[in-house]
Amino acid sequence: MSSFTPNHALLNPKFEGYKLEVIPQEDTVTRFGLEYRPTQMANSGRSPLSFKEVQSRITHNHLAMANDSGRCLYIDSEHRVILVDLTNDSHTPSFTVVYALPTPISAPAAVQIHREYPSAVFLDAQTAFIADGQGALYILGLPAEGVATTLGCFELSDHTQTPHLAPTPFRIHSLAKSSDNVAIALLSSRFYGDHEAAPTQSVTSHASEFDVWAARFPLPLPSQNGDLVPIDILWRRRGQDVPISMDYDNSRKCYLLAGSSVYRELNQPVPPSYEPSPDEMAPVPRLDEKLDVETPARPPSYSWTQTSDSVTVAFPLPATTPTSSIKVTFSQKTLTVHVQSTSHVEGVSLPHYSAQQLWDGIQTSTSFWTWDREGEHSFGLLTLHLDKQREDARWMHVFASAGTPGGEEEVTETLDPSELYLIRESLEKYTAALQSGEDMSGLGLGRGVPALAQGEMDEEVDSSVGRVAFLTWVGEDGGIPVWSSGAGDSACNVLSIDLPGSGPGASMVVKNGIDGALFTLDEAQTTGSLPTWTHSATFSALAFVLASKRDTRFTYHVSSKAVLAFENGSRDRGGNVYIYRGGHPGQIWEKQSVLKVGDGSAGSLLGVGMSKTAQGHTIVCLCENELVVMHNIF
Repeated sequence: MSSFTPNHALLNPKFEGYKLEVIPQEDTVTRFGLEYRPTQMANSGRSPLSFKEVQSRITHNHLAMANDSGRCLYIDSEHRVILVDLTNDSHTPSFTVVYALPTPISAPAAVQIHREYPSAVFLDAQTAFIADGQGALYILGLPAEGVATTLGCFELSDHTQTPHLAPTPFRIHSLAKSSDNVAIALLSSRFYGDHEAAPTQSVTSHASEFDVWAARFPLPLPSQNGDLVPIDILWRRRGQDVPISMDYDNSRKCYLLAGSSVYRELNQPVPPSYEPSPDEMAPVPRLDEKLDVETPARPPSYSWTQTSDSVTVAFPLPATTPTSSIKVTFSQKTLTVHVQSTSHVEGVSLPHYSAQQLWDGIQTSTSFWTWDREGEHSFGLLTLHLDKQREDARWMHVFASAGTPGGEEEVTETLDPSELYLIRESLEKYTAALQSGEDMSGLGLGRGVPALAQGEMDEEVDSSVGRVAFLTWVGEDGGIPVWSSGAGDSACNVLSIDLPGSGPGASMVVKNGIDGALFTLDEAQTTGSLPTWTHSATFSALAFVLASKRDTRFTYHVSSKAVLAFENGSRDRGGNVYIYRGGHPGQIWEKQSVLKVGDGSAGSLLGVGMSKTAQGHTIVCLCENELVVMHNIF
């Protein structure tokens, strides 16, 4: 199945940090007061929302963008559809009420059903699909000026879970043309259980589930008399969370669902809940008992560092090893190191490399090795001095197969050359700890993380950054694609998704250590091609810097140009947007910018998107009281 394997040539272990690039606030940010104000208040049922529902509503984007048209829209607190046009010559957006959705009416049959936020997507600049959050869908034609025309009215009904044939509230996520005469909308809704089979089932169950629907619409749309027509459902899946994103891959004729759970077919059983085994249960500490003693971690087989024209590799060997037992052979592309064992040391394996491919070429005539027994130590050092064929060529690893499946172990470069030989002391402490059982924390193996994180890393905080996402592929008919049968669903930790309006194509910034690796989905050559994700850029230390942002509401990226982290803000305190620029391998510093989104009176941030106009890329931020427009950021 698809996997996210980083390209080591695009990683930057020498990255030091971000430097502030000042963007003039007054020249970049413009605010416009809203006559028609949106809201994040929603009338819900009498039962409380589940945690998954609360989380999805916090990250719900209330702004819909039309790609490359300068148009966007939102639904205000009075259920009016507001069309925003950013293409005016005056550079001042226009706000037009193009449609009024029916006012919600509470009914006794729906007291247990939660309404969704209104949501919208564009089919093109002249057509928008609007979900009112109560179970109805309106397709609107948007002229250049004036009010919208109603092209269709539909409802989503599922009598097995909503009593008295009440519509099922849903949210619309994405819309795509599967052909010239068919459009497919991807929807999500809360699953409340089978009302007929289990009338006493409580909807407040902690094990909440959510349905994903694929709705089919013929193009052009047939004329209607204004009545609500049942939505034509193509297929339906079920999972344990609201999807993070949903897209249609036209090259593979498949749908990609990303969420914190897999989305199974309805006839498949519910995955069993995880129950820890007795071995995984945390023991209860007793008086004076230490339970946090770390298991000794074996040091790497070698340490290494590099300059612009050479690579130095140090192997720790037992000090009793005679020189005659060491065989080293250099070639321009490979390295052979054989050490014959003369004495056994517990926990220590001797290096054995036979014509192992190096990361890059070396000069064999000037490369050499030395053996230093260091009589006062139990370990000596076999040091290889490799002269690079290409000066200034940066090696990511010593061996070309390092970090790959079935290849050599991945050994991080020692960034401080003075710490290269600490590998010997580390191995001495390790072997001593194996014999005595001492705590192995605090070994000096050199700095293996960027200097930005030195002394600052908090593993508990850093591990909470991003959202774990499983990728579920669904065929056009709702079945499992042939190429994915039996392969399972791949998972990753998503830090960022595409900024709405930034253009077609699927990409994600995935957590890789403390970095963010940008992966783009390759276009298939045939519909049966296995999905492949290509590592195309790296945002160094992105996971580390995002861990310090505790009020982040949205995190999006614009290709490899930048990652934007938007704070939520509040009624009395405006939020910021933090902009982290993409860079090139080998750069130890990258640029970071900060812009104020709200000024204290704008209210909370509700939605963001990007519009491409003649003036360039424009970031649009929808707040409770203002529309904030940012020009010339990229």
